[in-house]
Amino acid sequence: MSKTIFTEEQIEQLSSNANVSRCGERSITYGKNFKLNAVQLYQQGLTSTEIFRQAGFDLNVIGRGKPKECLKRWNRTCRIKGEAVLATETRGKGGGRPRKIQDKSDADKIKRLEAEVAYLKAENDFLTKLRAKRAE
Repeated sequence: MSKTIFTEEQIEQLSSNANVSRCGERSITYGKNFKLNAVQLYQQGLTSTEIFRQAGFDLNVIGRGKPKECLKRWNRTCRIKGEAVLATETRGKGGGRPRKIQDKSDADKIKRLEAEVAYLKAENDFLTKLRAKRAE
């Protein structure tokens, strides 16, 4: 998240831009079509600042480095996952810390814990052998 905090006037200015779908104090959510068009224009050779200026953004408000950051991220996303991913909102939909394992029954829990004990015993045996070799 950026360190920039937008004022009410700046939020209003950004929100009035057709290429912004949402704007808060600390973040701007760009429109899906803008992202796709920006990536295509960038691949055709336009610079990131030119693309954002043509779209009606004031670089003094959003930050001089923001266009380059955004296009770098969007371009990488297009290369890895395809253009369709830019058209969908993915924030808050997975990708975070994995949830704790929830066993369905006591038998599942016992099976998982037995496997964990077996793994730890094997690890201890390996470390014991390793220490013995180093001591030689």
